[in-house]
Amino acid sequence: MVLKLENVTKRFGSFTAVSDLSLTIPDREIFGFLGANGAGKTTTFRMILGLLDANDGRITWDGEKIDYSTSHLIGYLPEERGLYPKLKVSEQIVYLARLRGMSKKDALKELEYWLERFKVPEYMNKKVEELSKGNQQKIQFISAVLHKPKLLILDEPFSGLDPVNVELLKEAVVELKRNGTTIVFASHRMEHVEELCEFLCIMHKGKPVVHGELKGIKRSFGKKNLIIHADFELEFLENFRGITRFKTTAEGAYIQIDNEQTAENILKEIVGKGFIRKFALEEPSLNDIFIEKVGAAYE
Repeated sequence: MVLKLENVTKRFGSFTAVSDLSLTIPDREIFGFLGANGAGKTTTFRMILGLLDANDGRITWDGEKIDYSTSHLIGYLPEERGLYPKLKVSEQIVYLARLRGMSKKDALKELEYWLERFKVPEYMNKKVEELSKGNQQKIQFISAVLHKPKLLILDEPFSGLDPVNVELLKEAVVELKRNGTTIVFASHRMEHVEELCEFLCIMHKGKPVVHGELKGIKRSFGKKNLIIHADFELEFLENFRGITRFKTTAEGAYIQIDNEQTAENILKEIVGKGFIRKFALEEPSLNDIFIEKVGAAYE
């Protein structure tokens, strides 16, 4: 069940939030959206869900428009929190599950599973307002996945979580994908997108500046990173031919180079000048690609 966006544009008055966006999101994959605040990620999600109508273009899932008839197949975790603070967790989740067509019995069974999974079984009868922000986020995540959706949209799912809980949620996302769910998520954290996604789109001011398979994006970028840790100064390399970015670190230098031959040339240049503890050639990071395409560091 492939999700397709074809020439999708959304305007609010004279402001264009999303401009001519065309994407194919493969079935049963994790697809990442990256972009600073205001890049158009959340607006795109709301159009996919049918909460906003596009001004131009079309969005289809398995060839059909997404509407109320498909809502029971979709899960959505919005960036804004939307739980009822005075309700108990069990009441809240059962209510939302019933809206998705689940029975109370099935909903409670799934809720027990997820609370155990997230190591918080004691929250079953606690009021939402009694939980920390991070634990409210867990409950909201459960509400998005309880009905076993075929398509899951997560808007900043890891915000407000400590590293331990981020890992718990990441494991859950990977398991859902393994069980056949297509997952689309936006994150401010590049390392999460890099770790979880095989496909991604970097958005900037409503437009896709990079999209496709992560491996292919990195390959086509061309440049690579060279990390050198040495017991001698490396500043003399700053204007070396083939270096596109040079940064000194406490241990040595972090260098972006235009091709592998440059790495070989640098190695010949530094051998014999002192002790080299590390000389490592690495693929470009998403952050490198973002800086190149958007012209600014990712915040």
